[in-house]
Amino acid sequence: MAAASGSLLHGAAEALGASEAALRLILSIFSGYPLALFQRYFLYKKQPSHIHLFNTVTGLCIAYFNFGSQLYHSLLCIVLHFLMLRLMGRTVTAVLTSFCFQMGYLLFGYYYTATDDYDIKWTMPHCVLTLKLIGLAFDYYDGGKAKTSLTPEQQRYAVMRVPTLLEVCGFSYYYGGFLVGPQFSMCSYMKLVTGQMTDVEGQRPNSVVPAMKRLCLGLFFLTIYTVFSPYLPDNYFLTDEYANQPFWYRCVYMTIWGKVTLYKYVTCWLVTEGVCVLSGLGYNGKDESGQARWNACANMKVWQFETTPLFTGTIASFNINTNDWVARYVFKRLRFLGNKSVSQGAALFFLAIWHGLHSGYLLCFSLEFLIVIVERRMMELVKDSPLLSHICSVPLLRPPLYAVQQFFHWLFMGYPLVPFCLFTWDKWFKVYKSVYFIGHLFFLLLLFALPYLRKVLVQRKDKLEKAH
Repeated sequence: MAAASGSLLHGAAEALGASEAALRLILSIFSGYPLALFQRYFLYKKQPSHIHLFNTVTGLCIAYFNFGSQLYHSLLCIVLHFLMLRLMGRTVTAVLTSFCFQMGYLLFGYYYTATDDYDIKWTMPHCVLTLKLIGLAFDYYDGGKAKTSLTPEQQRYAVMRVPTLLEVCGFSYYYGGFLVGPQFSMCSYMKLVTGQMTDVEGQRPNSVVPAMKRLCLGLFFLTIYTVFSPYLPDNYFLTDEYANQPFWYRCVYMTIWGKVTLYKYVTCWLVTEGVCVLSGLGYNGKDESGQARWNACANMKVWQFETTPLFTGTIASFNINTNDWVARYVFKRLRFLGNKSVSQGAALFFLAIWHGLHSGYLLCFSLEFLIVIVERRMMELVKDSPLLSHICSVPLLRPPLYAVQQFFHWLFMGYPLVPFCLFTWDKWFKVYKSVYFIGHLFFLLLLFALPYLRKVLVQRKDKLEKAH
C-alpha cells in the first residue's frame, strides 16, 4: 500500500514538474485546513488533553508522511527538552543547556545531511522546532522571575507553570506550524487549547473568512511561482549561456529571478497562516474600532512587501514571526553588550547558521547587514540635506524616482539571494564574478562615500539656517 502510494505521488510529482518531497510538503501544508476544521467543530472547548493529543498525533503523522522514521529526531529533542525543564527548573543553566543542545543538534543535522542542493529533509521542520523549544526555555525561565524585573513583552510570553509532556508535544507538533512555521509562544498555544483565541467569548471564532482570504492570496502567489519559476531556474546562473549574456541582461535576470523565488516562501507562509487563523491561533485581539485582528501568526505583510522601495521595508514585511523571535530572544537579550550594531550583527549571525552551514547563508546575511546600514545612513542624509529633501519632495519627480529606487531595490534584493539559494562558494562566486561583484562594490563604495557626501550636502543646511 505504501509502495503504491509512493509510486502514485512520484508520478504526480513528475507530471507537475516537481520533486516527490516537494509535493508531500505542499499536500501536508494544505492538509492543515481539514484538520483545523475538525478541531474547530469537534474539539472546541473540549478537554485540553484531547486537543494536545490530537495535535501530537496529527503532527507525528505529517512528520512520518514526509520523513518516515526520521521523525525520531524531533521526538527525541522534544522529550529531552521537557526533561531539561523539569530537572533543571527555572535556571540560567536550563536556558543555556537547551539553547546549546537544540542548536547543536540542528547544526549536526545540517552537517550530516548537507548536499550542494536544496533538499526537503527532516532538518527543514527541525529548524522551526529548534526556535520553538529555545523560546519555551526562555519563557519558562521568565515565569519564575518577579514581574517587576520583566519587560511588558516578557510578561506577555512568560510561562507561569511547569508544562506537561503532552502540552509540550502538542505545542511542538501543532499541524499549523510544524513544517514551515510560523513561530508562536506556548502562552498563545495554551489560549488556543482553552478556547480563549476567539473574537466572541465562549463561541467558536469567526475566522473562516479571514482564513480563506489568506488561502486565496497564497494560491495567487503559488500560481505566479508555478507559471514563472520554470523559466527562471537557479542553475541557469551557472551556465555559459548566462555568462555570455550582456551585463544588463544578467542584472535584469537576477532581479526578476529574486522576486519570483521569494514567492515560494510567500506562498507557504500565507497558506499556513490561513490554517492558524482558521483554528483560532491567528486571533490578535481587537483594534480601536472593535474589529477582530487575525494577524497573530502573520509571516507576511503582502502590500508592504510588494510596494516598499526600501530594503528595511522588505525585511520588515518578510518572515515576520521568525524575525520577531530573533529580536525577542537574541537581539534584546544581548542588551547587556551596550552596542546595538554588535547585537544586530550577532542576531544576523544566528539567523545565518540557523538556516544552515553553507557559506552562502553567511554571505547572504552579511550582505543584508551591510545593505541595512548603508540604507539607514542614506535615509538620514536625505532627511538632513535640504537639496536632497527638496528633490524627493517634487511631485513630478516622485514617480521616476520611485521606479528607479524599486529597480535598485529588487536588483539588490536578488543579489544576496544568490548565495542563499546556491549555497556553496564555488557557485555563488562564479555568479558574482559574472556581474563584477556589483552589489559589494556599490554598497561598500556608498558606505565610505556617505560621510564625505554628508559634509558637502548637510553643510548647506547649516549655512541656510545661519542666513535666516
